[in-house]
Amino acid sequence: MGKQRVRSEKARPSPPPQSLRLVAPVWNGGTSGIRGLSRSVDPEGSQRKGRTLLQFLADRFYDVEAVREYLLQKQVLKVLQRNRSFTYIKERYGPYVAGAYFILKQGGAVKFQDKEWMWPDGRGLSGELWKLREVPVEAVDASGCAINYQGLDNLLALKELQSLSLQCCPHVDDWCLSRLHQLANSLRELSLAGCPRISERGLACLHHLQNLRRLDISHLPAVSNPGLVQILVEEMLPNCEVLGADWAQGLKLGPEEQSRDTASSPIPA
Repeated sequence: MGKQRVRSEKARPSPPPQSLRLVAPVWNGGTSGIRGLSRSVDPEGSQRKGRTLLQFLADRFYDVEAVREYLLQKQVLKVLQRNRSFTYIKERYGPYVAGAYFILKQGGAVKFQDKEWMWPDGRGLSGELWKLREVPVEAVDASGCAINYQGLDNLLALKELQSLSLQCCPHVDDWCLSRLHQLANSLRELSLAGCPRISERGLACLHHLQNLRRLDISHLPAVSNPGLVQILVEEMLPNCEVLGADWAQGLKLGPEEQSRDTASSPIPA
């Protein structure tokens, strides 16, 4: 009997190995996003992060265009989030601190009246900021910041602002310039250099800023005729020093100038 039992146990086939089941990610369900996918694919965490990301993209998107659209939407949402109004800070600390907080969070710099320039450091915002609720902000350097039309709400409350630099801001457009008239009483210096979305229409809105003393409109790729535009802006703001292109840049030469230019050019051999 014992030998027969041993033989029967040896003859019994072993159960087949269980196959690994890949569970597709559910975007709004139990497993969400890339983290949920990594847990559902391999509970032991043997899949590498790069393979997990590729699997996630393959399950969610059908072509490269869909991926591009998804990334674009994520970027737009990020810009909107960074340009929100800090209502709580404004109510508790006043508009000066709220405006400065907005700029420092964007990576820019602010200067309070009779104070040194304040920049964000790697550890966060300076504790001195919260003590300046009664001190006006007189200068803002927002060069390269992701400020848009909505984000200007945080700056338009700075009624004593004298200097504003929006240099190379990728989201500042003509609609943004149409709102700067609210700073007409205080603003003395304005830099719009390198803003890719500013055109002649936006610059025409600056006629409200009659107290400007210095305006930089250089390197605006959306302006088709920078030389002529600079002349018009100088006439529009007679008391302002306008920096930008050379006055003749982009101007078409008349027949006499063209013939003179052709005559003075060397004849090719």
